[in-house]
Amino acid sequence: MAKTTPTKALVLVDIQNDFLLGGALAVPDGDAVIPVALALIASFEVVVATQDYHPANHGSFASQHGAEPYIMGELGGHPQVLWPDHCVQGTPGVAFPDDLPMDRIDAVFPKGMDRRVDSYSGFFDNDQGQPTGLGRWLRTRGIEEVTIVGLATDYCVKATALDALNEGFGVTLVLDGCRAVKPEDGDAAIAEMEDAGVEFTTLAAFTATHA
Repeated sequence: MAKTTPTKALVLVDIQNDFLLGGALAVPDGDAVIPVALALIASFEVVVATQDYHPANHGSFASQHGAEPYIMGELGGHPQVLWPDHCVQGTPGVAFPDDLPMDRIDAVFPKGMDRRVDSYSGFFDNDQGQPTGLGRWLRTRGIEEVTIVGLATDYCVKATALDALNEGFGVTLVLDGCRAVKPEDGDAAIAEMEDAGVEFTTLAAFTATHA
């Protein structure tokens, strides 16, 4: 595949061990995003990754509320899905899989370090109060468009795509490079992103147009 221009960047959203097969919060069929990501990395000069990077006592964890995982709770005055402990700093689950060529990733943007608020988007926490630095990093390098793959469609991928639009970037989502926690929620997320202005492609279509 021919390389894209430097005005475009590939954003890998939370492709981390805990979201993959055997992980603490494994996304169904989540490992299928890896070969798509690898193929796309070869076509971009600028590649960045987001990384869930939680303290062990993060308030989004069901264990911090004495609750069962996946029920709705509250965090910081907002409704919050209470997750299994995942992507905890210093654990293997927070790391990227060995398949990802880290020497091709120009920058990693951790998120979710503040235990008081969750952070789905790669750009801001869920209160939209604390930026990760991703938007500024992209703009200072002349990036105008982002292509997104990763996990999970219905949470961090959607939030990252919508924030990218709000930050003024053109956004394309590679559909077969993403997977959802729940397929029906993934479909709803895709519809929401489409309404907002996200463009969609597949690896095959991308390859055909960038060959």
